[in-house]
Amino acid sequence: MVPPLFNTSREIILGVGGGIAAYKSCDLLRRLQDAGFLVSVIPTRSSLNFVGKATWEALSGRRVQDDLWNNVHEVPHVAMAKSARGIVIAPATADLIARIASGRADDFLTNVLLASSAPLIVVPAMHTEMWLNPATVANVQTLRDRGVTVIDPATGKLTSGDVGVGRYPESSEIVKTVESVLGHASDLRNRKVLISAGGTREPIDAVRYIGNASSGKQGIALAIEAAQRGADVTLVLANAPETHLEGIDVVHVSTAHQMYDALQSHFEGSEIVVMAAAVSDARPAHPSDQKISKADYTTIELIANPDIIADLCKKKEKQFVIGFAAQTGEQAVAQGESKLKAKNLDLIYVNDVSGGAIFGSNQTSGTIIDASGNVTQFSQGSKSTLASQLLSIAIDKLGYAND
Repeated sequence: MVPPLFNTSREIILGVGGGIAAYKSCDLLRRLQDAGFLVSVIPTRSSLNFVGKATWEALSGRRVQDDLWNNVHEVPHVAMAKSARGIVIAPATADLIARIASGRADDFLTNVLLASSAPLIVVPAMHTEMWLNPATVANVQTLRDRGVTVIDPATGKLTSGDVGVGRYPESSEIVKTVESVLGHASDLRNRKVLISAGGTREPIDAVRYIGNASSGKQGIALAIEAAQRGADVTLVLANAPETHLEGIDVVHVSTAHQMYDALQSHFEGSEIVVMAAAVSDARPAHPSDQKISKADYTTIELIANPDIIADLCKKKEKQFVIGFAAQTGEQAVAQGESKLKAKNLDLIYVNDVSGGAIFGSNQTSGTIIDASGNVTQFSQGSKSTLASQLLSIAIDKLGYAND
């Protein structure tokens, strides 16, 4: 598996303690994924008596590590601790809470906990008598004093027909707490977002092509941000074959026509469409499948490529469409505004790429213009920050935040 180009900041660890409520964490795992998180499961050895490793691997789509002595050369407990944005322990048994409170590191999960500085959310689930035992009460208070978020268990039916406090909370409550603690917005949950990125290439012959300097970084940042907010994301990515973005449907293309076909097939079901790709305006009329000799390589007859964004906007119904305009010179903003109106866009981001600026960089600066003519300057900042701002504008315009 090829690693992502960007740190997605969506990585969390789900630690599963050895209680009967372990089966409920299967649903929690799904709900965390729905909220845009990438989840690695670390079960304790005793929890595997309730839910097996194969189940966690099937649900998470990831290999499960539960033994401190596997792949020791990779120091996996440190690697996982460093990559996690947050850690959720659910269910947390009385014994596991006691071990965490005392700082023990006698299995893989507790080693990860000691090696991590990420926020920790603990979800106790046990019989009432165990929850109210003075030792457990003291251990829970110790964790809270250290800044750990402990979710009080619910009241209801327990095992053996008992009723009382100690029940595993609803998954929705746990997810809301995780989102709150991690500052994670999920305002695009279950929404479909379509994004184009990269630069298309139009073949001249077997080795040469017409292309541009687009790296695809802005579109990738947009895809990550949308997925992190819970969206169902399709990224049509031109000429970045090594790119892998977990949790995002990446469609690899090369030419403008290939991008056109891919976007057309996904446009109808999408609600937010962001056209960040740099698409070639023209292509060679007669590309050769053999290399053209130097002596014959004198002129290239060009024909226009389809205007992808204009054609898509003709089909626009509920979609909110954001365009990008890479311009040069003093008329950059005016040219971008003309493009906004001519192509029936809802929003456009205009940047001045004079002297090779912006392309290939992790930073960007430019101007945001909406269909009402409102202009917002985006000062120098990361492409991830811009992605967040553009999607927030779309969410506000579509009223998703109030759903």
